[in-house]
Amino acid sequence: MRIAIACVFCFFAAGALAQSRGVVTIVKDPMIDSLIAKRIVLNNRPSGSGTVKPGAVVSQVGYRVQVFYGSDRREVFSQQAKFKSLYPTLNTYITYKEPNYYLRAGDFRTRLEAQRLMSELRSEFPTLFIFREKINAPNLEYENDK
Repeated sequence: MRIAIACVFCFFAAGALAQSRGVVTIVKDPMIDSLIAKRIVLNNRPSGSGTVKPGAVVSQVGYRVQVFYGSDRREVFSQQAKFKSLYPTLNTYITYKEPNYYLRAGDFRTRLEAQRLMSELRSEFPTLFIFREKINAPNLEYENDK
């Protein structure tokens, strides 16, 4: 008898606590849509060379060549200017990890590409290293494909 009463009580309790489907209302600022539209326009805007950039910058793991490191900020910027005068098409990146500044160059997909640049730079910059890190993937050139 007690078991039957307990079962009936559990049955009614489960029915009383059952949840019904609700409605989800999304509230967002209308500025979000305008920011998304602006981002799309900026990513599809032609660059200085007249070519259309196909989309956002894609990050992947690749290689960079460390050109210089030191604790003097002015020296790092002067080395960056020296490097940019020799290789104006390559991107340079300055990072600061206490107590040193690091100047790294290039966005290379393979270690072989980074090794080629390193062999070219050996006479100008004596302390060169190759680092594997997240890079901004360069656009692939498909001039012959139509």
